[in-house]
Amino acid sequence: MTQVLINLRNRLHGGGLWVAPLGLRLLLAYEFFSAGQRKLGVGLGEAPNWFVNQAFPFPFGLLPPDANWLLVTLGELVAGIALMLGLLTRFFALVLVIITVVAIAAVHWPESWSGLAQLWEGYSVSRVESDGEFRGNFRIPLLFLAMLLPLLFSGAGRLSLDHLIVHVARKRDALEPIVDGASFALAALVFALITIWLIPSWGMVLALLGVALLVRDRIGATQQQSKS
Repeated sequence: MTQVLINLRNRLHGGGLWVAPLGLRLLLAYEFFSAGQRKLGVGLGEAPNWFVNQAFPFPFGLLPPDANWLLVTLGELVAGIALMLGLLTRFFALVLVIITVVAIAAVHWPESWSGLAQLWEGYSVSRVESDGEFRGNFRIPLLFLAMLLPLLFSGAGRLSLDHLIVHVARKRDALEPIVDGASFALAALVFALITIWLIPSWGMVLALLGVALLVRDRIGATQQQSKS
């Protein structure tokens, strides 16, 4: 019975290498490309009033609203096509992570909150108002973030142009996963990027953790080289 379960697990894993990321890619491609199309319908030359009045986090707050409108429109359109094809998937997943986090910070994040329980009131599709203050409506973009992370960390899967390019270039052996301090450091830095605009203290802690892990990994590698 144990061997049957192991075989089942291994075959599911083998099939998942081909099809598991595909649903995420296609659904996210549709959502973001459609959002980009709607913005394109409004026009690239001038941002609408509702967009102009948003307070964007640093460094996007330094840009004119029209520039931000152009960047997010083109970003959603190009990244949507790239996800559909599975081309440069990790890069464009990161682009969409940034777009989504900035949108949460500027549009969907609560005006103020005094604890995680109160913050969680904003995990909603519709706007939540309490005591005359906006509590948030970040449920949908947060779900998009959770869907983008597997593509950022694990890639597009084997039904993708990324996999085809690697296969044609015969570089598969060079792309084996590496689990070390640097890999965990990169993960910490990704989550720091996500949280720094939403809960700055968390983002700073994660960024420091990522840097510390990178330094520790480099020191360990240097010591290993000196011994050899």
